[in-house]
Amino acid sequence: MRHLFRKLGFYLVALWAALTVNFVIPRMMPGDPVDIMLAKLGQKGPVSPEAKQAIEAMLGTDSSQSLLSQYGDYLGGLASGELGVSLVFFPASVSSIIGQTLPWTIGLIGLATIISFLTGVGLGTLAGWKRGSWADNLIPVTTMFQSVPYFWLALILLFAFGSIWPLFPLNGGYDVYNVTPGWNAPFLGSVLYYGTLPALTIIISSVGGWMLGMRNMMVSTLSEDYMVTAEAKGLRSGRIMRRYAARNAVLPSISGFAISLGFVVAGSIVTEAVFSYPGIGSALLQAVGGNDYALIQGILLIITLSVLGANLLVDLLYSVIDPRIRARN
Repeated sequence: MRHLFRKLGFYLVALWAALTVNFVIPRMMPGDPVDIMLAKLGQKGPVSPEAKQAIEAMLGTDSSQSLLSQYGDYLGGLASGELGVSLVFFPASVSSIIGQTLPWTIGLIGLATIISFLTGVGLGTLAGWKRGSWADNLIPVTTMFQSVPYFWLALILLFAFGSIWPLFPLNGGYDVYNVTPGWNAPFLGSVLYYGTLPALTIIISSVGGWMLGMRNMMVSTLSEDYMVTAEAKGLRSGRIMRRYAARNAVLPSISGFAISLGFVVAGSIVTEAVFSYPGIGSALLQAVGGNDYALIQGILLIITLSVLGANLLVDLLYSVIDPRIRARN
């Protein structure tokens, strides 16, 4: 429990620091969201000073307040769950925009990350256990795709399988003309169909790293003394591989996997930009382009919570998997 409370205290401090940076960075950007809103309203007629003050209060950038007062209102809004109103998607609230776009990102990037991790770790285990086999010879091919810039690989696959051989759609998240959103088979099938190519791009570009890392850890683990002892005891090779070699070799990969899950939201920006996918990354790009303080802060808050939560999870998971961590604490 002492180890748990110490970790929780550290992450609470890290969360406060991240929230502070989240508040400061959007206000250092050039441009003023209030001026953008006034320009939109000015197209329909003159805007009164009272209207300007109301817009400033709504967007949390009241010029009559000091930066410290705005910071206090910002923290108070987060504590009450009020993230403000989006400027780009006005009059929609930030919470509703995040609620609409986040499931798309988690469904695409999250599932693709899990599939690439399981595939890479499985093939890496075989490659390290049987060096020189087909799985071992597959590593140079997979690492070659990893060295290609992700956006370039995405464009190549999009051009090949979306234009030359039109097997998959070029953009979007589902067929907006022929299906109705909801928990029904046509809509879910359309979502899977539209998300196949973006997910395939993520898997191809990341499976090589998992595979190479697991293979190297397997080779290192197999040279340990306890592995020689297990073989001398006459244990079956399958049990040695699963219970002793793979279980110890996978620890660094679990750390990387938990951190990768934390960056699911942040890592979706390039993916959704290339494939015009309706996820939270696309919303963040529009918010940055429109100086939408509230939406930027809301999305960065989700990214911060996901990264810190993933790091906390891997710390706690390590103490369960590796008893030596508990012994030190």
